[in-house]
Amino acid sequence: MAMALKKDARDDSQVDLFLPQLTALPLRDQRETMERPFFSLSKRKRLKPIDYISPDRKVTVHVSANSEYGLATIYDLDILIYCASVLIEYKRQGKNDIPQTLHVVPYDMLSTLKRDVGGRAYELLGNALDRLQSTTVKTNIRSGDAVETTFSWIDSHSQLKDRNGQVRGMRITLAKWFYDGVLMEGGVLAIDPAYFSLTGGRERWLYRVARKHAGGAGSDGFSISMPTLYEKSGAEGDYRRFKFEMAKIIRENGLPGYSLELIQRDDAEPMLRMTKRDADSKDAPPSPTAPSTTDTKPKNTADVVGEDPISFPVQGSIAFDAFGVIARANLPSPQRDHSAVADEFRGFLKSRKIAFDAENITQIFATFCSKQRAAS
Repeated sequence: MAMALKKDARDDSQVDLFLPQLTALPLRDQRETMERPFFSLSKRKRLKPIDYISPDRKVTVHVSANSEYGLATIYDLDILIYCASVLIEYKRQGKNDIPQTLHVVPYDMLSTLKRDVGGRAYELLGNALDRLQSTTVKTNIRSGDAVETTFSWIDSHSQLKDRNGQVRGMRITLAKWFYDGVLMEGGVLAIDPAYFSLTGGRERWLYRVARKHAGGAGSDGFSISMPTLYEKSGAEGDYRRFKFEMAKIIRENGLPGYSLELIQRDDAEPMLRMTKRDADSKDAPPSPTAPSTTDTKPKNTADVVGEDPISFPVQGSIAFDAFGVIARANLPSPQRDHSAVADEFRGFLKSRKIAFDAENITQIFATFCSKQRAAS
């Protein structure tokens, strides 16, 4: 009887191996970028630079584009939000030596960001990474007049392909400026997952402004004049067009978690007031939701790339496939030999009678790796 109880306890301790590893991240946004004009608000290719000087003339932001790719957009920012969220999760777990280079499983990232995972998804992801790497930012936002730092959002990115040429993973090396900004004290703010369902660039940008300023402003909220808001947006159109579009967004009042009110003034331009919604408010509109993907969502990672269902190899190396990427991303440092970990995982699957091509095999392996001991 004692042996049976011991076996049951061991089985119970393994239940969390079946929980997704990085597909249900608490989402975090880098605080310094949430109100200044760092990104194009349009999906159209933008070559015109962004030049911003704060009203007190102490903060400057200059963003310039590569003529081939154009400026990084607020939709490309989704990738940085995902990376920031991964870094903060590592920090929460107490991981030592949090890496500046992240090993990403594209399917997990696209799913978290509520992106389509079929068709041209991987091509569009690569285009976004190109814009993030080729866009040049110059700003003194972190140090005032003393130091102006020049950087691109990511230093490099690469795709890891299998022998059939299919993308199984990506390496993304973040800019030191962004990496430091995420990990510094108070460097991030939590955001509503419904943010990714906002389709308009101006709506996304306005949500980030509201989250930063109205999130902790109490019942009075935060108010800002429309001309100042325009300058902070970096919008490419003129002020009249911007004011018209803001008025439409305010009327719709559909930002997740925040209420918008236009305050008209007789002797000056209007003000926008943003207040945090009461979670129990009956007049709060529902958070926007992404279009249903019930009929099109793949059952596993391999379906995304048009191959047979992905399976953990019954023997041999995992160095050059998706499982190698997962091992590098999740094993504690210093990492143990990946071949030894793979052999132990095969034994685990056999002992638990789990199929090597189980539908959630990538998540099972990711969590298995995260629970391994570091190399001695």
